Amino acid sequence: MIKKELFDVYQGKEIYRYTLTDGISVSIITLGTRVLDLIVPDRNGKKVDVALNMKNSEDAISKGGYMGSTVGRCGNRIGGDGFDLNGKHYTIYHTKTAAHVHGGKKGFDTHIFDAQVNEAENSVTMSSFSPDGEEGYPANLTFSVKFTVTGTTLKIEYFAEADGDTIVNLTNHTYFNLNGESDGSILDNELYINAYGYLPTDKLQIPTGEIRPVDGTPFDFRVSKPIGRDIGADDEDLLIGGGYDHNFCLSGSHFATVYSPKTGIVMDCYTDRPGVQFYDGNLLRDVDGKSIYPKHAGFCLESQLFPDAIHKPDWQSPILRKGEKLYSKTEYSFSVRK
Repeated sequence: MIKKELFDVYQGKEIYRYTLTDGISVSIITLGTRVLDLIVPDRNGKKVDVALNMKNSEDAISKGGYMGSTVGRCGNRIGGDGFDLNGKHYTIYHTKTAAHVHGGKKGFDTHIFDAQVNEAENSVTMSSFSPDGEEGYPANLTFSVKFTVTGTTLKIEYFAEADGDTIVNLTNHTYFNLNGESDGSILDNELYINAYGYLPTDKLQIPTGEIRPVDGTPFDFRVSKPIGRDIGADDEDLLIGGGYDHNFCLSGSHFATVYSPKTGIVMDCYTDRPGVQFYDGNLLRDVDGKSIYPKHAGFCLESQLFPDAIHKPDWQSPILRKGEKLYSKTEYSFSVRK
């Protein structure tokens, strides 16, 4: 079942909310394709909203920290002031610390998307256009994000095509808390990540180029453990990130499982991407959203190509050639443990 309703008006433009319902219920707004609500049953059948977000569009842009949104053209970080492509240097938006983050100042999280509903599939496809030169990226890019709810699974699919060579690395930035979005802490959520390594970074959180094995480090989640167990370890990479904010190098398509002992909710995560950014919400500071979100109120699992891959020739390339069609998908499947 799909329901469309006016969410609010942002900068004179109507923002719509689409709610897809089956065994779970997911609400997405056309501003940045934000996952606004994600309501799943707990072990007692009670409905629990496990997605953090804001109450309105203005707050989503001004203080929402990308919550729930599609980020691009390139999610995560790119070092320096830009990149070289086909013998030409492209300067892209970057901060004073010389890092490009989540597509720039006006990334895809700021786009207002067009939506097309498919009742038979219980899906909504949200589409937008990024002109040549937006945030410094070359080529005109047409792209869309398709959300489908089947039973208790949310599938997110990405499609993109450009009229010239460019770089693309799309992901979704939903903050989860399987205790419920108002709980205030994810430190007791138990996490498994199917990863053989992670990417150490410099002090600007740009990957150094090393893929470091997780063995014997706080980054080893191959046996499920509470997120908070090793978060305070005396580890250089944890200190740089202020906690977990790192790309994990995946060993398979079933890349993560998260479990809440409080609610019994289980989330199994699947992707065709080689990496996932696990972020523990360490920069949240009593953000006034649907609830008040303190530090560690939510976590992100952002499926992706490795960050800064345009500067790392040995990693899977983010280059999308003229006429090529990009496709990727990520799924979040929910169940309960009694």
